[in-house]
Amino acid sequence: MPVKPIVLLTAILMYTLIVIFPDKKSLSAVGAALLMIIIRSIGGEAGFFSLVREAGTELINWDVLMIFVGSLVIAELFIYSRVPAVIADTLVLRSPNVGIAMVLILIMTGLISAFVENVATVLVMAPIALALCSKLKINPMYFMVGLAVMANLQGTATLVGDPPSMIFADYAKYGFNDFFFFNGRPSIFFAVQAGMIAGALFFYCIFAKNGGKKAAVEKETVLSLVPAWLLVLMIGGLAAASFIYGGISLASGLIVVILALAGLIWYWLRERSFPKVWGIIKGLDWDTAFFLAGIFVVVGAVSSAGLLEDFASFLSALIGSNVLLGFVLIVAVSIFISGFVDNVPYIIVMLPVAASLAAELSLRRELYMFALLVGSCMGGNLTPFGASANVVTVGILRKQGVRLNFAQWLKIGLPFTVLTTTASAVLIWVLWR
Repeated sequence: MPVKPIVLLTAILMYTLIVIFPDKKSLSAVGAALLMIIIRSIGGEAGFFSLVREAGTELINWDVLMIFVGSLVIAELFIYSRVPAVIADTLVLRSPNVGIAMVLILIMTGLISAFVENVATVLVMAPIALALCSKLKINPMYFMVGLAVMANLQGTATLVGDPPSMIFADYAKYGFNDFFFFNGRPSIFFAVQAGMIAGALFFYCIFAKNGGKKAAVEKETVLSLVPAWLLVLMIGGLAAASFIYGGISLASGLIVVILALAGLIWYWLRERSFPKVWGIIKGLDWDTAFFLAGIFVVVGAVSSAGLLEDFASFLSALIGSNVLLGFVLIVAVSIFISGFVDNVPYIIVMLPVAASLAAELSLRRELYMFALLVGSCMGGNLTPFGASANVVTVGILRKQGVRLNFAQWLKIGLPFTVLTTTASAVLIWVLWR
């Protein structure tokens, strides 16, 4: 039985369903994973239960899932602590004018998002942005979109910032520290910061008309510093684990999960309410967790069928020996696809392809893999549905009576995406060519 075309059709069907029904993406991925197992079993590759066992023990990366879920818990508690809000208020009160204050808040949003899930970051910063815009009688559209795109941008910078970064780290065997320096060279973190500077300048030009006004806000108070310490311990623990073991390991996952459990226990002792603790657990992004698990299995089947090698051969023939063409093509295609399709399945499929192309051209693999990472992650800023944080932002604005359509988002998202991705890509080319 010819398995390869059926596997390809199943993968295409999954992508199509994810695009048409983004709210059901986990169901699409898990359903496709189950179908892949059945197809491989019928094709005689192995027995059904043997393939199920393989999916559970070899294909699904439980270390990545533990880091993802544990960091979500710590992020929720960090929001609860009001520490981000207090920092933002301090920036506003100490800034000489509104324009600078707004840009500083966007930069802070991005830096928080490097360690905290993007949607959670937007949710904690949105009330601050809306309150400031209300006091100054400013349309909140640009500020709110700024929160989303800066959060998405910096989610690429560290191992715990976003699922694509975790997936990249697992494939490339990168540890937490390797995102900052690798083989003596500045790594992906600094490439993202080049994009952040370009993005900050872009928004300052937009906010400059309010630059002469002085902002005034009522300063929040910190409920507790415990979640902030948990976040610091998570970062330090991941850095230590990556130094000792290299890349993502079981130790990395256990560190984050143990800290998350400690945080939940602390929260229960403080609130004395199990329903509130359960509310945090229930409210986590389980949809993405199941989505990731399903995608791991689907990509395992795609790889087993030899489709990744076929795609690498096609791109290799298209690029030839033109290294710059390959670099630009990877960045541009990644931006476009990630603007409309979830970047998790895309980056899982494309990482081996990018590494293979780099090897064929005798390049450092980071040149093409970093191009893939910044293109696919920053490309999500292109459209209002390119990333979950964008969808949340549109919803928040709708509740405020501000209707943000596709064209309006594109007016901000397109130049921001082009500027930030170009800045990041240029630094990657200079450092890793």
